[in-house]
Amino acid sequence: MQRRTVLKSMAAVSGGLAVAGCLGDTLETTGNGGGNTPTETPVHSENVTLAHPSDYPTSYSPEFLSWDDQLPDVSVTAPLEDRSIALGDLDVPAVFTFFFSNCKTVCPVLVSSLREIQTHASNNGYDDEIALVPITFDPERDTADRLRTYAEEMNVDADADNWHFLRPDSVEKAKSVIQDEFGVRFKKQSQQEGEGYMFDHRSLIVLTNAAGYVERAYRGSEPQTERIIEDLETVRTQ
Repeated sequence: MQRRTVLKSMAAVSGGLAVAGCLGDTLETTGNGGGNTPTETPVHSENVTLAHPSDYPTSYSPEFLSWDDQLPDVSVTAPLEDRSIALGDLDVPAVFTFFFSNCKTVCPVLVSSLREIQTHASNNGYDDEIALVPITFDPERDTADRLRTYAEEMNVDADADNWHFLRPDSVEKAKSVIQDEFGVRFKKQSQQEGEGYMFDHRSLIVLTNAAGYVERAYRGSEPQTERIIEDLETVRTQ
């Protein structure tokens, strides 16, 4: 199966960082986060399939990419594919997350969630109808070789057409794309003697539709993968 040729070239930040050690947000894993007042009347948009999350008020405006927002018009290097991918050229529903491979806490959970989606897609015959897009904010260490090793560690099929490890070309580009465009704040911790550095960062999974609009933003260190798969199926089949 050939990779889709349409993937041709492939600042607002929240004040709440994860606690030290990359533990991620302690908030809910679904919806767009930040409130607890239910929406009484479902709110819809012509850009998306799913209604505004009912567990959060429509007046809440998160500082990360969320419901009915459009993907940024940026290109990011896909080192295992030897090219750049323009996010706007993704023409299938996509699931994004943000990680660094040396993380030992929440990042493996986030990447595992995408792996479970990949497995479900393969087992149910829609693997060529989605894109799975983990983006590293540690380009200094997450080289092509490291990402290949990480894929093996995580039991991810990085050679599948639907999996795209993205790596900004520099620390500055990582901040520009991940912090400024997606609103996923991250901060390098002070390096401990004899240990490599870690990051504090927001834990986020973002589901977008084929037109590049956000259907759901899932926060927290324990993603409800079954919920994401259900939402993805709704978006994919509508």
